[in-house]
Amino acid sequence: QKDTSNFLYSKYKAEMNDVPAQQAAGSTLPLVHMSRDLESNDYDPFKNRKLTHPTSDAETLIHLLKGSLGSGILAMPLAFLNSGLWFGLVATFIVGAICTYCVHILVKCAHILCRRRQIPSLGFADVAETAFLDGPEALHKWSRMIRFVINSFLVVDLLGCCCVYIVFVARNIKQIADHYLGVDIDVQLYMAMLLLPLILVNLIRNLKWLAPFSMIANLLIGVGMCITLYYIVIDLPSPSSRPAVAHFSQMPLFFGTVIFALEGIGVVMSLENNMKTPAHFIGCPGVLNTGMTVVIILYSGVGFLGYLRYGEETASSITLNLPIDEMLAQSVKLMIAIAIFFTYALQFYVPMEIIWKNIQDRFSERKNIAEYSLRVVLVIATVAIAIAVPNLGPLISLIGAVCLSTLGLIFPSLIEIVVYWEEPGLGRFNWILWKNIALMLFGLIGFVTGTYVSILEILGEGSGGGH
Repeated sequence: QKDTSNFLYSKYKAEMNDVPAQQAAGSTLPLVHMSRDLESNDYDPFKNRKLTHPTSDAETLIHLLKGSLGSGILAMPLAFLNSGLWFGLVATFIVGAICTYCVHILVKCAHILCRRRQIPSLGFADVAETAFLDGPEALHKWSRMIRFVINSFLVVDLLGCCCVYIVFVARNIKQIADHYLGVDIDVQLYMAMLLLPLILVNLIRNLKWLAPFSMIANLLIGVGMCITLYYIVIDLPSPSSRPAVAHFSQMPLFFGTVIFALEGIGVVMSLENNMKTPAHFIGCPGVLNTGMTVVIILYSGVGFLGYLRYGEETASSITLNLPIDEMLAQSVKLMIAIAIFFTYALQFYVPMEIIWKNIQDRFSERKNIAEYSLRVVLVIATVAIAIAVPNLGPLISLIGAVCLSTLGLIFPSLIEIVVYWEEPGLGRFNWILWKNIALMLFGLIGFVTGTYVSILEILGEGSGGGH
């Protein structure tokens, strides 16, 4: 789905502004009672950011591409299996455009709130909390709750991705091991065998020590994808051999998989907060538009060609379709498995930090033991969930439907309504209100239908593919 390594670095760089942590979080009474007459229209949050190593537009674009291009691209052919060849192509561009627009909404609202409250930068949960504190008085009491809800969805999303990674690694290793051992070992046993290595890697607390793993993962994924594309484009059949539109009952699985793959909203605010010229992030063409255009084209291309090549045999990860008896294909499965294994540690870091920061005060003594224990418990939990839900395709769709339809579509739309409610207003005929209600309904429909169908698939009662 997305690689969070750059998110981690920029997250901590962006927090080095000269603003108290509580104020930056939008959780103090003065923020509620500050008169708008006292607000400075001349305040420029961009000039007040204290960044040790701000990133250029080009560097931010690279980080955005790296953060958005992850393991989700390997599941795109499965998404097209659940949508149909041509409908999937069009729908991927539409969903991608909507996701990009919602990121625009979030960043734009962050800029407005930074100017109103004279705060240099805000994270995702900070934007929501500050919006509720700054909005209608009836919402003030819900400000801490909205922050908690968004952080909770982020934790579930990222830990859910860790579960996906475990299933992904185990299935690729299983293909290679079973081929050479000549036996069919249950994939859940391979997941259990990953437990100890995962615990050891995730006992590393210093982010800098994880950086080499990120570099190795990026290199392996890049080489592996190039070889995978080589296999995909060999002997492509005619597009007429594939259904243009799949059965309607499979569409929710398509939505969940696509939004899982495309939605990198968790990394967006941290990247923008760390830019040398933040105004260029959502400009025209802008870093965001440029990066997401590249991402959408790549995802659409891999999904289209992968499904065209393998049809009804398309697996939950396109690497599982590669021939098992060829050394080159085996090397791809192994490279991608190793890369995703290392990515687990980087993905795990963020939810671990969110949870630990909220509970560490409860441990007055032996904090190190408590933190290490929490790490072990969370790793065991993700492995246990992966063993319980070894069906990769529906698991990806479920996480996309539950977490990313809310984080990527519903919450940004809600935030814009709150920010614009009193000033500058909701526009002629309240078009901003109706537009955001439509976006939230789209996200809600995807949430409900995607969750329902994914759970049916996990229970073995659905009709979609992707095992």
